[in-house]
Amino acid sequence: MNHLLVKLLAIVALITSTGAAWAQEKKGDKTPAALAGSRAEMYQQVGDVKLNLYIFTPKEKSSEPRPAAIFFFGGGWVGGTPTQFADHCRYLTSRGMIAAVADYRVAKRHKTTPFECVKDGKAAVRYLRANARRLGIDPNRIAAGGGSAGGHVAAATGNVPGLEEDGQDLKVSSRPNALLLFNPVYDNGPKGYGYSRVKDRYKEISPMHNLQKGAPPTIVFLGDMDKLIPVATGEQYKSLMEKAGSRCDLHIYKGQPHGFFNKSRSEKHYRLTVHAMDEFLVSLGYLEGAPTIKLP
Repeated sequence: MNHLLVKLLAIVALITSTGAAWAQEKKGDKTPAALAGSRAEMYQQVGDVKLNLYIFTPKEKSSEPRPAAIFFFGGGWVGGTPTQFADHCRYLTSRGMIAAVADYRVAKRHKTTPFECVKDGKAAVRYLRANARRLGIDPNRIAAGGGSAGGHVAAATGNVPGLEEDGQDLKVSSRPNALLLFNPVYDNGPKGYGYSRVKDRYKEISPMHNLQKGAPPTIVFLGDMDKLIPVATGEQYKSLMEKAGSRCDLHIYKGQPHGFFNKSRSEKHYRLTVHAMDEFLVSLGYLEGAPTIKLP
């Protein structure tokens, strides 16, 4: 009996360490425990795959439509879960915004490519805009954000034409009004990240190669020790954005690697980047007053 108990405890510990909060749901509750405070809404179904948004709403009611932000998790288009940006959502709701994290198809779970990731990202943004009145959202103040490959998905929704899932109502725009990018993959060219996954189709999906006049105002967070997204790539993107007449705020953090902004990795840099994100949103008229998150 003791042997069986020890084995059982070991299995439980393993499940916990690999994200049990996401994998296991409470009976009758479609929202994973790690996304407590949100509610699930299915924004798209492709075949048998049902994809949810997890929406966080401020406790205080408002008679006016609120700005919104939607986030996409990182994971190289292969894995990851929506829990990554739950804390960002909770902070933004404390400031009066509606915020959401999106699940989207990835290679490990759905045998898909980066192209399907972008299609899902666009469908998620479109869902918020199409349901803006019901959700209390201002359809003209929707920001999209994400980290790494999720940053790519967000940047692609803002800049890459096409790549829309069949059956979508194209009369409703899938383009966000602003972008919040955390060490994003936004160059998929021969010298960029992910080229081996998209190859000769890179111009269809690479935000760097699709920047045009009217590109959404963008804030970018990047560590100068990032081995996947070099500072030079960030600087080139900023230059191309400005040549197109669009705003691109680039924040470089000394000594920081890829993923430095995650709260689980660095509370300090989580706070620094969220504070800067808040100031950026204030400058766009999405938020008012000074950031409430304390600087380290």
